[in-house]
Amino acid sequence: MAHSDKLIVVDDNTFEQKVLQSPLPVLVDFWAAWCGPCVIIAPIVEELADEYVGKIRVAKMDVDQNPATPATYGIRGIPTLILFKDGAVFDQIIGAVPKSKLKEMLDKAV
Repeated sequence: MAHSDKLIVVDDNTFEQKVLQSPLPVLVDFWAAWCGPCVIIAPIVEELADEYVGKIRVAKMDVDQNPATPATYGIRGIPTLILFKDGAVFDQIIGAVPKSKLKEMLDKAV
């Protein structure tokens, strides 16, 4: 699967630096390889990374390999997409949703 070069991968160790300290809002896709809806939404997340370049950073975090950060934000179901702005949760969407719904959330933050 081709990954957008605009997409960043974060883990428990790099989350604070790459997400919370980012000057731009960051959309984080919390996902896992075994999760069907995560696979469905992945290409949409990659398209958004390209469309919002310079306005919003887009990151992915594998919840199986990084249990601490999802626990911190109370993530129970995946995919969970959380938009962080100025180091805090700005908005979030749980589940595979249409691209238009994600764009609505992102447009509120830019």
